Amino acid sequence: MGRQHLRCVLPAESRAEVTDELYQALAQRGMVEPLAARYPQMTMDDAYQISLALLERRLAAGEHVVGKKIGVTSRVVQEMLGVDQPDFGFLTDSMVVADGAQIEASARFIQPRIEGEIAFRLQRTLRGPGIDAETVLAATEAVLPCFEIVDSRIRDWKITILDTVADNASCGAFVLGAMGAAPGSVDLDDVTLEVRRNGRQLSTGQGRAVLGGPAGAVAWLANTLARYGVALEAGEIVLSGSCVPLEPVVAGDLFELEMVGVGECRVAFC
Repeated sequence: MGRQHLRCVLPAESRAEVTDELYQALAQRGMVEPLAARYPQMTMDDAYQISLALLERRLAAGEHVVGKKIGVTSRVVQEMLGVDQPDFGFLTDSMVVADGAQIEASARFIQPRIEGEIAFRLQRTLRGPGIDAETVLAATEAVLPCFEIVDSRIRDWKITILDTVADNASCGAFVLGAMGAAPGSVDLDDVTLEVRRNGRQLSTGQGRAVLGGPAGAVAWLANTLARYGVALEAGEIVLSGSCVPLEPVVAGDLFELEMVGVGECRVAFC
């Protein structure tokens, strides 16, 4: 299925300028001024075209796509960021962080935060429209605990949905747990995620905090991306959105995530 008719308002040269700003901010760990405030006529399709162009710059530099992400799915995160709907973006191989790794935060990120979520490893391609939660589960090889490290290139996290979509859904990196589960072996709506920081419980959440359920969130993503001719491909990782509040990252922190009954993952910052 090809792309549907898109409603782009920004001139192509303006989209190219924004793409270059975001790419330079990514490469140099800098920030740009909020986009929606500077381009009030920007549409969601404009923002997505900028995101696609930003991805093309990354691919030309040698990265390759390993998955997709949906973000800002839970009410608590939407309220924290002042955003009223989910966003979506791409995962590349440069964003993969090994379970248990230690990261020098200031050398890699700009203004990072961390969130715990459920990741899906697909065994079959999902191409919308018409995808539902049951279709997602049937196409999934395994579900795994995951930390996403979000990192906005927009100054001071002053984002609208347009800013974050253009900025590849504020994605910085992600950490997958080594142990997962078959999707039919766990109730993803009821499963509990527990986050610890430096050995102390920080937050808990259930799968249903994500758009009513993680599989439904992935279905939403497949159907939304279909508008742009993009599928969730077999073999990809899909991040379904945070079940817990975003937390700031500070050097010296060790974060541990347990997806109860499934597995764990951890990441440290220096």
